[in-house]
Amino acid sequence: MCIAVIPENWFPELGKLDLLKALAESSPYTSTQDSRQILPSMVQLLKKYMPRRKTGEETNFTYVECLLFAFHHLAFKAPNATNSLCGYKKLTGQPSDRLGEDFSEYYKDFTERLSNVEYLTRAIMKKLTQGMAEHNKTMAAAKSDEAKDKIKIQKQNTTTGLRTCNSILAMTKPLHSKTPSFIGDKSVNLSRKEATKPTAASNATTTGVKRPANAGNGSGNMALKKGRGADGLENHLVNRALEGISYGGRTGARGRGRGRGWGWGWGWGGRGRGRGYR
Repeated sequence: MCIAVIPENWFPELGKLDLLKALAESSPYTSTQDSRQILPSMVQLLKKYMPRRKTGEETNFTYVECLLFAFHHLAFKAPNATNSLCGYKKLTGQPSDRLGEDFSEYYKDFTERLSNVEYLTRAIMKKLTQGMAEHNKTMAAAKSDEAKDKIKIQKQNTTTGLRTCNSILAMTKPLHSKTPSFIGDKSVNLSRKEATKPTAASNATTTGVKRPANAGNGSGNMALKKGRGADGLENHLVNRALEGISYGGRTGARGRGRGRGWGWGWGWGGRGRGRGYR
């Protein structure tokens, strides 16, 4: 799992959201060794975007969703690596289980962060649901095509927002257990991805249509990919990228920048200005 040439000054804002989405999409295809080495940086990022207590700062739920998705898939490959990171007790019979060491404070810290983000997620879900009802009323009263198109976009953003919230809650729920079952299948998808439907590519063997070379391999726009003979360099690049995000500014800061996340149905996960929930 590596990141092809990324300029030093590329961080923190320009491609932060794109990178997190690419990491999330690539995480199911990451090797066990790479997962173990990347998890520490992933957990630090989760802590950054999932504060332990309400801080008054905005929460970028799109970031949280991507990070939780990647965390689950990486932890599924290397479950006992989470023992010393999150205080879990995943036993594999290997020395890396670190039996006898007390990581209970890490568990308490991590689960408090989960509870806090769940509280914030449910609060914004209530706002989004109310917003959807308002959109429906406005649509019924709209007369011009321009007004209707604008409302349709708002409804689409709100729908995506609700999917993101549901996705977050589905991923945080199992993480409260001391021996969590990490999600390593397709039971939870990223909210921005539609449910898988049969396509011409997927039916290539019966229709004679050639399957794209990168179809189904989890490659994103950032070209995160597994290489050979350069694992150390690959992991170094990934961790450098994650550190760039981690130290690239305050969580969900308001203001300018691309990939800011979403507000109450405005610019959810978009690349323009966006607002978070306080």
